[in-house]
Amino acid sequence: MGASLQFLVSTGGFMFLSLIMALSLFSHPAQAITRHYEFNIKMQKVTRLCHTKSIVTVNGKFPGPRVVAREGDRLVIKVKNNVSNNITIHWHGIRQLRSGWADGPAYVTQCPIQTGQSYVYNFTVVGQRGTLWWHAHISWLRSTLYGPLVILPKANVPYPFLKPYKEVPIIFGEWFNADTEAIISQALQTGGGPNVSDAYTINGLPGPLYNCSAKDTFKLRVKPGKTYLLRLINAALNDELFFSIANHSLTVVDADAVYVKPFETDTILLTPGQTSNVLLKTKPNYPGATFLMTARPYVTGQGTFDNSTVAAILEYESPFLHSVASMKKLPLYRSILPPLNDTSFVTKFAKKLRSLDSREYPANVPQKVDKQFLFTVGLGTSPCGHNNTCQGPNGSRFAASVSNISFVQSTTALLQAHYTGQSSGVYSPDFPFSPKNWFNYTGNPPNNTIVANGTKLMVLPYNSSVELVMQDTSILGAESHPLHLHGFNFFVVGLGFGNYNPNTDPQKFNLVDPVERNTVGVPSGGWVAIRFLADNPGVWFMHCHLEVHTSWGLKMAWLVLDGNLPNQKLLPPPSDLPKC
Repeated sequence: MGASLQFLVSTGGFMFLSLIMALSLFSHPAQAITRHYEFNIKMQKVTRLCHTKSIVTVNGKFPGPRVVAREGDRLVIKVKNNVSNNITIHWHGIRQLRSGWADGPAYVTQCPIQTGQSYVYNFTVVGQRGTLWWHAHISWLRSTLYGPLVILPKANVPYPFLKPYKEVPIIFGEWFNADTEAIISQALQTGGGPNVSDAYTINGLPGPLYNCSAKDTFKLRVKPGKTYLLRLINAALNDELFFSIANHSLTVVDADAVYVKPFETDTILLTPGQTSNVLLKTKPNYPGATFLMTARPYVTGQGTFDNSTVAAILEYESPFLHSVASMKKLPLYRSILPPLNDTSFVTKFAKKLRSLDSREYPANVPQKVDKQFLFTVGLGTSPCGHNNTCQGPNGSRFAASVSNISFVQSTTALLQAHYTGQSSGVYSPDFPFSPKNWFNYTGNPPNNTIVANGTKLMVLPYNSSVELVMQDTSILGAESHPLHLHGFNFFVVGLGFGNYNPNTDPQKFNLVDPVERNTVGVPSGGWVAIRFLADNPGVWFMHCHLEVHTSWGLKMAWLVLDGNLPNQKLLPPPSDLPKC
């Protein structure tokens, strides 16, 4: 692996990452290396909630293996598909500068890896450090195919905060007793909403608040008077999550692998797709108690949801010898989480996030804008067809859209069609700059809720500066939508509630130190404004990270054209690129 990384196994069955670097690393100038990984996609029997099923895994592990790199390193990851499902892997948050062939969304940047086939994802980590993650990017397979992607700073480059004693990945997920592929397949057939999960998980374990799950509990053992870096990842399929540790506060130092101005909080909110590094400072002395670490959903929509709470346990190492029985007799403190629909907390939390904006880590916010867009995001309906009655609103099918266009997945990879000049009949380059039909987006919804369908791309000249306002709608109920943009980080320059006002709202934009990230929640009944520089040629997916909304069509893609210089052009496709 190049650098020597020591892994220590925690009591919860998940591994600490201890930054004990080989002495040789410090005796030479910092230099990038190539790190090789092998991902064997295979079925594995796993039991949770007293229910055993075979799930799709990487190397038989659930959650999947941790990928570790330093800023500047090259990653070469061979994925071999040994299951019956088609597979792709997305490296969530990696910029993929000129290497869009390695981004991973099925039928956007590549055709899937078919059974018995393999594909090598080859990319370099440029100008990024922090916590990201990887996951399957086809259908709902990411419910079990996911894992951490840890990017350490370059050798000898310190964190801009107190060096932690240890680092611990904390990855939130959802467990379904049923097969998730069957769940979404049935929902798309009937037009209704899919069944919800049976539990949330922390590092793959549901914890003691669920029936038949006490033994499947992640335990974080800590020492008094130490600082721990928790690498938080929300890998849940369909739920934004609050997270808190009883009787402890957290210091947020990073969002989506970008440093932020540190601030203290009792609770954090992560949408699916988002990551955050937080510092946990343990109590100075042994407290003689244990503490629950809990997460539960933030809910804004009108549909059904998994109204449960996942818990892990924070245990202090005792200066005295304790038996397991006596440890169980210690007081157990429970954390207090905000109400399920606490949009006020979510908004205040979002506004606390600001880029570090230091000399070493500046916030390069585009001050002038070449392209301005307004996209609506929300739900809608599609006709049932064939004179059948579907299980969506008024006998229709549930749908979702961006600017009332429900994205139709191609059967050819969009990037390949663009690169080879064979895009005719695959996609059209005419995604609208703003909605075709204006209405009171957050007021009474229109009578006609039917969405249009299409595979439309927004074309951007290389290096153009973009301002995009994403506006939630009240069609079928206002709802928060976490939007993820592939290939770029963006600056969140503004957010608000009601309808966006282009005359007054820009006056309140933060163009100095807005948070920079890759996934942002569009407020329920509100809007968010982002800015980014289109400096990465290729086709880049943008979609809601609530998987059910993506399945219904809340997605689109940007086509960034090549620049004039050789280093401004998309690299040629690799020879082993899968074929459709």
